[in-house]
Amino acid sequence: MVADVRIESAMSSRKIKTGKYRKMRKFEHPGELPEDMRDLLLKMLTVQADTEFASVEQHRDWQTDAPSAEDRWVIARIVADEVRHGLSMVRLLRDFGEDGEKAIEGLMKRRIGDHILDSFNIEFKDWIDVVTFTCFVDRVGLYQLESFVECSYAPLARQIPLMLNEEQLHIGFGLNGLKKAVNDPNYPGNKERAQESVDFWVPRALDMFGHKGSKNAALAQELGIKRWQNEEMRLRYYKEIAGICESLGLETPPIDANRRIVDA
Repeated sequence: MVADVRIESAMSSRKIKTGKYRKMRKFEHPGELPEDMRDLLLKMLTVQADTEFASVEQHRDWQTDAPSAEDRWVIARIVADEVRHGLSMVRLLRDFGEDGEKAIEGLMKRRIGDHILDSFNIEFKDWIDVVTFTCFVDRVGLYQLESFVECSYAPLARQIPLMLNEEQLHIGFGLNGLKKAVNDPNYPGNKERAQESVDFWVPRALDMFGHKGSKNAALAQELGIKRWQNEEMRLRYYKEIAGICESLGLETPPIDANRRIVDA
């Protein structure tokens, strides 16, 4: 399991802790940023916002189709959390002036089918897809957010603690739902359907980490924006989910099976 991150940890220091600007004071405004860092942050904030708003589209209709009152409450909470996360990224983008406003305009127009990441362009077929997605795809989001802890851009670093805590709720809900699907005959789905959904969503979750040799990922680490590169996070994630699948009595899809992003 990814370690829980305490709220105070994301801004435990006003100094940059990693990368080539290590020991310098964290950047507070886009106007202070080197050009390559500004451009990269603009892209990363846009992608983060897009995933949050896309997740709202995927989950919102299930508020009325969830199998229990408790499940309805959690789905409503997930939708509210994702909207808040997206709004937080939009507010950061506004500081980037005209470029940020252009990015926001694009975000507001996107719908399922034209989101940036493939996982967020797929509607859920049934309740098992809902809980599998929150268990495995939201878990990727947790890894990405953890990588932003102590980010060299202070306004982003300050957003991370609450987002992390909220994502923990999402993935816990997904895991509990899968346990019920596998073990409780009165819960929607069954072990066979759970395996089918895992086989569908895990490859897409693995793709979300991006290319192994991504230049942007290397630059993000060099600039102190993120702590880890793509492949390191993907391998840690895969080890974790293999343990989860084993605990559920499910098979873990091979790490390269049905992937769209596979490096030679």
